[in-house]
Amino acid sequence: MEQYDIIIAGGGAAGLSLAYHLLCSALQDCSILIIDKSPKDQNDRTWCFWTDQPTLFDDIVYRSWNQLQIVGDAGTQTIDLNRYQYQMIRGIDFYTHVQQKLAAYPNVTWQRGVVEQITDGADAAYVTVNGQIVRGTWVFDSIFRPAVLKRDPRPHHHINLNFKGWEIETPDAVFNTAAATLMDFRTPQAGETRFFYLLPLSERRALVEFTAFSPDHFSHTAYEQALMTYLETTLGIGEYTILSTENGVVPATDHPFPRQTGQHVYTIGTKGGQIKPSTGYAFVRIQQDSAAIVASLLEHGHPFAGAGNPRHYQLLDSLLLQVMQSYGERIKPIFSAMFQRNPIERIFRFLDERASLREVMALTTSLPIRLFLQTLAQSLLTDRPAPRRPVLPRLSTQRG
Repeated sequence: MEQYDIIIAGGGAAGLSLAYHLLCSALQDCSILIIDKSPKDQNDRTWCFWTDQPTLFDDIVYRSWNQLQIVGDAGTQTIDLNRYQYQMIRGIDFYTHVQQKLAAYPNVTWQRGVVEQITDGADAAYVTVNGQIVRGTWVFDSIFRPAVLKRDPRPHHHINLNFKGWEIETPDAVFNTAAATLMDFRTPQAGETRFFYLLPLSERRALVEFTAFSPDHFSHTAYEQALMTYLETTLGIGEYTILSTENGVVPATDHPFPRQTGQHVYTIGTKGGQIKPSTGYAFVRIQQDSAAIVASLLEHGHPFAGAGNPRHYQLLDSLLLQVMQSYGERIKPIFSAMFQRNPIERIFRFLDERASLREVMALTTSLPIRLFLQTLAQSLLTDRPAPRRPVLPRLSTQRG
């Protein structure tokens, strides 16, 4: 039976980030096995994040912006990011960069295959892959299976963060390359929280993405209808070429994700609760979690000493998810107010769960507090989310 110091089940953002952090530390000589069914040779996704610090992946940042825009019924708000930058990393660049790093270490093995089972033992954990069993002192499991989420709304909230994006090219220069559009709410909300996300890559190229927090999974027709309407009617772009597409569904939930699932097994990535429930952002959280795991291994000899998410932020995420479930169309003025009434540094620290209690109070009291109090009261009176209000006709969707 083959044996490794560390086995990483899943070679996506979380698995590859952890491997990269390990190789950048004093643990770089440990034996590592990474298992994934995909060769990771496609540009299947894009990660964006804000930062005011250097990262391990600065060399592969594809684009960055010093301004963000929030667009609503009242117009466009342009926000200078000051010491922050909003950065974009393409999936293919990330995969290639990390794989090149891995290839330089003979103690790292990449195996194509399907993880069939992970079994914890007294002195190690055992992973069954392609019918064979391998042994690991520590196993990090990033393979998320949506079926683990129970759709009964008691006591947790579950929403799908649906998105589909087109990278387009236009014959004329139409995009402002200085600013990324974080949220453009000029689309029917249909009782949900819906907006567009626009990243200008040049004056003639942009990634345009339709995003919806919804209980439904959207059909291809619904996505395309929304994107075409936005480009052609809202932005007035009549001629464009679709260069590539990306789409996916991210679980927005306050469902608890256990981290230590055995004496030698630890969950990471989506399976380890590293997606921010109320926003869907994960890349920076994954990097912080990877760094914490490495620090714990070095200091304590095990990976379990990493800090958890602060309890009060978990409660705020749960409250916002309940508002989205019950009054999704009313999120638009909440986000507009947040960006209008708070400095961007406070917002980013709040979303990064690094704000002081005083900053948290200042930000929350700047929002339409009545809706939150109403939702909080309902959650205290019943263990079910408030009933949804009648809504406008939806885009065509399909249940999933």
